[in-house]
Amino acid sequence: MSSTTAAGFWGPSTSTVDWCETNYQHLFHVGELFNSASSLVLVLTGVLGIVLHRKVLERRFLLAFGLLALVGVGSTAFHTTLRREHQMLDELPMLYLAIVIVYILLEDRPQRRFGRWFPLALFGHAVLVTYLTAFTRGAVQFFLFQVSFASLEFYALGRTYFLQRKSPDASVKRLFRLGIAAYALAIVLWICDIQFCPTLNETLPAHGIPNPQFHAWWHVLVSFGFNALLLVIASERLRTLGQDARLQRVLGVVPRVRRPEEQGSPAPVSQPG
Repeated sequence: MSSTTAAGFWGPSTSTVDWCETNYQHLFHVGELFNSASSLVLVLTGVLGIVLHRKVLERRFLLAFGLLALVGVGSTAFHTTLRREHQMLDELPMLYLAIVIVYILLEDRPQRRFGRWFPLALFGHAVLVTYLTAFTRGAVQFFLFQVSFASLEFYALGRTYFLQRKSPDASVKRLFRLGIAAYALAIVLWICDIQFCPTLNETLPAHGIPNPQFHAWWHVLVSFGFNALLLVIASERLRTLGQDARLQRVLGVVPRVRRPEEQGSPAPVSQPG
């Protein structure tokens, strides 16, 4: 998709996809500068999620935040090097993160709902999609990954929509609207980056308008959207467990879930992860 095949420090691209940012245009050591830098927002969002919620949420949510940070690390490596092995470090954690979110949404009762077979089934699915993603190439690999990830992603988005509809908390509904709007805009920009690359990377610059770097904005918007939607799920999870959950903002900007007793010396959530 990129308009150039320039090879910098890491050599020619070996990934199955090359996004619409001119390779090595700004730095000899960085294949896609904007896409690499924006990927760090994913890392920051995941790390902040763990720091802010380590004494509030169950391990399953901390795992989700950790996987989000890992996605950011892999995405940074991928866009920096444009190497296939680093593409896998980006894409596979995305699949694992989607699987964890599906587990969180389905195992949503105080007691175990489906038994031990369910996480084993999800683990088997993770092994299958890992194989399909890692051992196929070209357009087939891109298609298989997108189908595997999108099916999990849209199921999770739909279930989160119905979850927030039942919530009595107006702040949960408001955060959901903000999160889903950011997520939807991110998807639109992701598609535009693929479909209109010649316009974005050639036609616009020819008229003095720089490439708007839609894929980089995808990273930023999906970071915000994912964080908001995960906190919606977390807030309702605490409510299901009989705990009073409140959505607040750190420094008036960063959303987080808090419990009233956290004003003193908060105790960890006692339910299993």
